[in-house]
Amino acid sequence: MSIQQTDVLYTAVATAENGRDGRVATEDGTLDVVVNPPREMGGSGAGTNPEQLFAAGYSACFQGALGVVARQENADVSGSTVTAKVGIGKNDDGFGIIVEISARIPNVGATAARSLLEKAHQVCPYSKATRGNITVTLV
Repeated sequence: MSIQQTDVLYTAVATAENGRDGRVATEDGTLDVVVNPPREMGGSGAGTNPEQLFAAGYSACFQGALGVVARQENADVSGSTVTAKVGIGKNDDGFGIIVEISARIPNVGATAARSLLEKAHQVCPYSKATRGNITVTLV
């Protein structure tokens, strides 16, 4: 279910100059980075790229969702990490992305960790936003 503008608690604002080969910065100045295409896509690879930024945001958001689910389940996820791998490649109408999410949750068993991962995927706002649009695999 989508939210309405009146439900918004925070809005991030970022502006890009020159697309994938330029600069992106947030309105408040806390993020200001050079972006360049990766070498694998013919770029210099000197700066970050949109896929790295998306992977960073998705992994942080998913880690937060994991914490929410863990509190509901009384599970200990201290010391856990979430990794998002974002791939980009050609598809029928240009380019598309694919995501792989993995987590290391040292204080719970493998079955419980998998359950927490799947539940976090249901509540994570990034997962909700991408569901049905791109392939997201939990590993």
